[in-house]
Amino acid sequence: MAKPLKVVLFLGTCREGRLGLRVANFMINELKKTGHEVEFFDAASKPFNQFPILEKAMFFYKEGEKVPEWMAEAKQKVVDADAYLMVSGEYNHSIPPGLTNMIDHFPTSIFGYKPSGIVCYSPGIYGGMRAAIQLRAFLGEMGCLPVSNIFGIPKVHQAIDGDGKPLDSHMESGAKKLIDQLDWHAHAMRNHREKVGTPK
Repeated sequence: MAKPLKVVLFLGTCREGRLGLRVANFMINELKKTGHEVEFFDAASKPFNQFPILEKAMFFYKEGEKVPEWMAEAKQKVVDADAYLMVSGEYNHSIPPGLTNMIDHFPTSIFGYKPSGIVCYSPGIYGGMRAAIQLRAFLGEMGCLPVSNIFGIPKVHQAIDGDGKPLDSHMESGAKKLIDQLDWHAHAMRNHREKVGTPK
């Protein structure tokens, strides 16, 4: 029996009336159904809203200088994770700054050799796909290569209710397709990390 996978889910939208929280809650529920352990990093709630704009990344703290406790705890959760899931809206056809702001607090090395998945959404017909395509490049540079499937949710207000419950069966099948890919890659990468380690 394989050990449960640990997933950190990032939600980077902070706008008033945001729809991303219902998407995040839906995906958390879907991940937990399949036995995943989920940590939720939300740019609009503590600890991350303590730094609306990145002032000092973790790797800029000098030896002997105290790293904020919340940042050290968050880093450990990222290190312990087997995979990452990005839930992203689309701000001006691009990645929400709250999402990159959270991730940029940490060194890229702690994300490496693990897979990521992208769930994007919008109230319109494109489902946040323009942000998702840019996230592919961003996550590749972080070292947590995204799986091929992108779970796009157009007209999100009609697809998921305010409590994160799906309003049609397509939502659950779409989530399953992404989670299945993420699982396969996460198990394969974890097995190989445990067997041979990672390049230095």
